[in-house]
Amino acid sequence: MNPLHTLPRLRLAAALIAAGLMLPAHAERQTYNFNPDWRLAVADPAEAAQQAFDDSAWKAVTLPRAWNEDDAFSKDIVDHSTGVAWYRKHFTLPASAAGQKVFIEFEGARQAAEVYVNGKRIGLHENGINAFGFDITAALQPGANVVAVRTDNSWDYREKATNQRYQWSDKNFNANYGGLPKNVRLHVTDKLYQTLPLYSTLGTTGVYVYARDFDIAGRRATIAAESEVRNEYPEARTFTYEVRIRDRDGKQVGQFSSPAQTVAPGATAVVKASAAVQGLNFWSWGYGYLYDVVTTLKVDGKAVDSVTTRTGFRKTEFANGMVKLNDRVIQMKGYAQRTSNEWPAVGMSVPAWLSDYSNGLAVASNANLIRWMHITPWKQDVESLDRVGMMQAMPAGDSEADVTGRRWEQRIAAMSDAIVYNRNNPSIVFYESGNRGVSEAHMQEMKALRDQFDPHGGRASGSREMLSTRLQQVAEYGGEMLYINKSARIPMWAMEYSRDEGARIYWDEYTAPFHKNGDGPPHKGQPAPAYNHNQDSHAIEDVKRWFDYWEQRPGTGTRVSSGGVNIIFSDSNTHHRGANNYRRSGEVDAMRIPKDGFYAHQVMWDGWVDVEKPRAHIIGHWNYTPGTVKPVTVVSSAERVELFLNGKKLGTGRQSERFLFTFDDVAWQPGELKAVGYDAKGKAICEAVLATAGAPARLRLTSIASPKGLQADGADLALVQVEVVDAKGRRNPVALNTVDFELQGPAEWRGGIAQGPNNHILSRSLPVEGGVNRVLLRSATQAGKITLRAKSSGLAAAELTLVSKPVQVKDGLSAQFPADGLPLNLQRGPTPATPSFQVSRVAVPVAAVEAASNQADAGNTVDDDETTKWASKPGEGSISFKLARPAKVSEVVLKLSGWRERSYPLRIEVDGKQVYEGMTPKNLGYVTLPLAATSGQTVRIALNGVADESNAIKLTEVANQSIADTGANQTPKGVLSIVEAEFYERP
Repeated sequence: MNPLHTLPRLRLAAALIAAGLMLPAHAERQTYNFNPDWRLAVADPAEAAQQAFDDSAWKAVTLPRAWNEDDAFSKDIVDHSTGVAWYRKHFTLPASAAGQKVFIEFEGARQAAEVYVNGKRIGLHENGINAFGFDITAALQPGANVVAVRTDNSWDYREKATNQRYQWSDKNFNANYGGLPKNVRLHVTDKLYQTLPLYSTLGTTGVYVYARDFDIAGRRATIAAESEVRNEYPEARTFTYEVRIRDRDGKQVGQFSSPAQTVAPGATAVVKASAAVQGLNFWSWGYGYLYDVVTTLKVDGKAVDSVTTRTGFRKTEFANGMVKLNDRVIQMKGYAQRTSNEWPAVGMSVPAWLSDYSNGLAVASNANLIRWMHITPWKQDVESLDRVGMMQAMPAGDSEADVTGRRWEQRIAAMSDAIVYNRNNPSIVFYESGNRGVSEAHMQEMKALRDQFDPHGGRASGSREMLSTRLQQVAEYGGEMLYINKSARIPMWAMEYSRDEGARIYWDEYTAPFHKNGDGPPHKGQPAPAYNHNQDSHAIEDVKRWFDYWEQRPGTGTRVSSGGVNIIFSDSNTHHRGANNYRRSGEVDAMRIPKDGFYAHQVMWDGWVDVEKPRAHIIGHWNYTPGTVKPVTVVSSAERVELFLNGKKLGTGRQSERFLFTFDDVAWQPGELKAVGYDAKGKAICEAVLATAGAPARLRLTSIASPKGLQADGADLALVQVEVVDAKGRRNPVALNTVDFELQGPAEWRGGIAQGPNNHILSRSLPVEGGVNRVLLRSATQAGKITLRAKSSGLAAAELTLVSKPVQVKDGLSAQFPADGLPLNLQRGPTPATPSFQVSRVAVPVAAVEAASNQADAGNTVDDDETTKWASKPGEGSISFKLARPAKVSEVVLKLSGWRERSYPLRIEVDGKQVYEGMTPKNLGYVTLPLAATSGQTVRIALNGVADESNAIKLTEVANQSIADTGANQTPKGVLSIVEAEFYERP
């Protein structure tokens, strides 16, 4: 990530440790990090729940830890190890906890977790997604206590009460990291307390903080806090409710309270307070500004319970086909990321700083949205996106279809839990009801959940698809997965628009290991070149796919595309179609090393809608063998690009898909290859350079670690980069050397990933790819000096020393949390006050439509409903549109049935004058046809021959081909079929 701003919370965390777990004076509630000192056994002993059970021979682990983490990227998802595993923990509460309430909170388990305390069964959680927790007060005893958790991650696990499987326990997308792969906390509270947001297991909703009455320009809003309060004293309690707001520097910027109220014994009440606050910094894209909102219950003026909610404030709007953030239109540009967000040999269970590193890279690629796929993300990733300034779409739990009966009830329960648990996280902007469309009734039900639990959070409730007029009247956003949708009503953005795969090891066809683009095994018996790209073609495909969304962006008319998300950001141990046993669709690989597609997105996406910062990137490298002649492709947002080799101009690039500039038959010479981008006036505005590196000379090791330093907690990780560099320290981009590693000191080798047997998972020898690779080291629970040595035949060796820092744990409890002290990414700055786009064309409304045949359906072409269409009779393929006013028509935009497979020969006239004749290009939904700008009021579109279906854009990557159906099979070639028609003039 770019430079970050460090919070004083780091100093606070250090002070807490030094004070021996003492919390700030005003925080009467004690919340402990419950991750340390667990024992793990992959077995099912009969007496493992009992307090006296001997677990001394079990493996000592620090959570979060999946018991089958070794499987991550070494096995195909369908082969992930499953079964029963037990986790046990011994702990002792401080004497001050006597007579208080004690709750255990798990951020999640996979799939089911049965919890015992001192041999007493406390409860069962089964859905494998959501956070859960239990009141364990009655099961505790003075002195030593034991928590035991029996987990079962069987793929076919069935809900005990109903014998129903969970739809999202799916071997396609839901990598099965079993056991307790998420964080655990312990809460000790007064008997008058603010509840926890654990809806299904505790039946409670916790604290809700939100803003309203925004004045973005004036930096003002009304901040409101609501706490659900429970009184478990045998008598009534009267209390006051106080709210304090602290900024990122710890400065108090607001304080307000509510009048005293009384809660009866055993009763629960919701208490509220609000006030106008000035001088606010609004959370925004790339500006993860967060506040601590402290809500306190006071009895007779004394604080008895205090909760700190980390949150941010931002304004959203979803209307007119667009999304606004803080009053500025923003087009969705991002990634559909697998919720596991995993790493090799570790799975999803990484420290919070590494989540920030990964998610921060996505922001650095100029993405603004992560659409988590199928299941709710864990809290650590949710909070990470808060810090880095990335919007997110939060699903409940599903697979590839709407469901009924108990399975729908399971989804509703999952969404209820997810909303309650995550409604204070400002990065969540969308609630997703289904990975495929849901019915109108189900959409209504999901919206009602949002209105019940999060009525003021500024979040749109929607689903994939939602294309019809009827559904758009219920849903608040929608969009398909493989093609572009537009609307003048709710925002439409693509849920996953590019599923191609390519391994980072393959630069191009001219570089060892000489991967001919597209070579690889068939997928389901069909050729699968889309899943076996090299970096060149994968990046170029990324640009081509985005072009359709860019062309129909806000500012291009009344009906617009609100963007989309590319699947995926990082290579994932989930469903794959290419040569490897994991998915390589990522713009970074599994170790988060960027591919060329990363930089292509960085160029195209550097703006809220229009590109605001011009960039250029030369795809590939410049280390070839003599005699190599190859095309050079530059991705740039400039209007024109020139290429220079060692100062000599080679020419001007051939522009396509707006951002692609191609230079054919460039003869390689060692030296410097430079691309210079120019604006429309000929001014140089950006450049990119590739330089030839010298022969490999030595290895270089570089540590990427937490800004807090490596913590000796048994769970922290160090990410170490290894490079092959020349005598001048420049990475050699074609090096493939095998590197042998030696590790000494209190750390555990987790290794990296590379092409080869078992993907080199956990191997201490693995090759660099393109001159670079990375490995992971896990800290031990003992602090000390850690030395990593790397050697490779013919190269000078490298050595790196790390020193892990001690972490205080007392009686199984710690006051130091994984996310404490992590910085906020404020690099992009607050939301700009300027418009995010220039109007590039103006839509001319249609007053009437007259068709040569099937007149009853003619209005479907202008109804802003992509589920309806007009289709002519054979031989009668013409339709006329009377515009609402005379206009100088310059473009026609059409969505034609079979747009991906079919080119239509069309003739277009304006008031009888021909302005276009030709074949429509195949596209991902909408085709823009430039006209000879002509004034008139009637536009006639006619089929001028027979449609052509050669060279169709093939999308064979989906299991259910009905998802990819464009209507071509239902439309004879001699028929003109229009889904939507739009007419434009220049502004």
